[in-house]
Amino acid sequence: MTSITDTAPVPASRTTEGAARRTRPPRSGMILGMVAWLIGILFVLPVLWMLLTSLHSEAASATNPPSIAAPLTLQGYREFFGASSGASPWPPLLNSVTASVLSTVLVLLFAIPAAYALSIRPVRKWTDVLFFFLSTKMLPVVAGLLPIYLFAQVAGLLDNVWLLIVLYTSMNLPIAVWMMRSFLAEVPVEMLEAAAMDGAGLVRTLREIVAPVVLPGIAATSLICFIFSWNELLFARVLTGTVAQTAPVFLTGFVTSQGLFLAKVCAAALVVSLPVIIAGFAAQDKLVQGLSLGAVK
Repeated sequence: MTSITDTAPVPASRTTEGAARRTRPPRSGMILGMVAWLIGILFVLPVLWMLLTSLHSEAASATNPPSIAAPLTLQGYREFFGASSGASPWPPLLNSVTASVLSTVLVLLFAIPAAYALSIRPVRKWTDVLFFFLSTKMLPVVAGLLPIYLFAQVAGLLDNVWLLIVLYTSMNLPIAVWMMRSFLAEVPVEMLEAAAMDGAGLVRTLREIVAPVVLPGIAATSLICFIFSWNELLFARVLTGTVAQTAPVFLTGFVTSQGLFLAKVCAAALVVSLPVIIAGFAAQDKLVQGLSLGAVK
């Protein structure tokens, strides 16, 4: 008498002995990964070249083709920090930090309630409001430079860091409102209804309910506003002198029509870029979460 035994089908992820089967990654994924690495290397190479140039002497950095194996020196950094020129970079760096940080804080204080009103508690004709915010970015910065300069001259605000704070706040506020609205639109309405039933007011709801949920979006928005404020040059160049001079304006002072300045400029550019690089690395995880928030329903 013959017995018939039933065997269960073997899963695709297992071998016939039950061991885990090794799966190869899709070829398309490998190609996309290689392309991503290549693009990343292309972005990093100029920064590495700038670092190498800053460690060379002016004569070695000005050779054509550049001398990669030239002796290393810190002369460019000594000149940037005022060892030979007598100009200290600390006041411009402090002005940049003050204008960038304070303007970013003000932008967040204004943008979060405005985005809340345009997403979670939409006002009437909210699309017109969003278009108005966007239309303020359509005017070229140069077109508004002369009226702002004349106003600052009459008001006695030339060479004043507080004028830069107000300008940077107004420049970054439309972008922050648009970004924060997309983040706040992902907040579950049930959480807000539960907070309202518990008697939480608007300020408490924003602070204890909304802010923790959209913290990655807040980090992404604040980092972008900080970068835009830190890198701004046109207003700082025209509206400041020696008291409120920012780091980008101080950096342009190393470019002269006489003598060699390439190594010195590379050293100055690297030092000026460090705060933005450090802030980007510190908020890297929150930045990725914030920029991808709402991308997948």
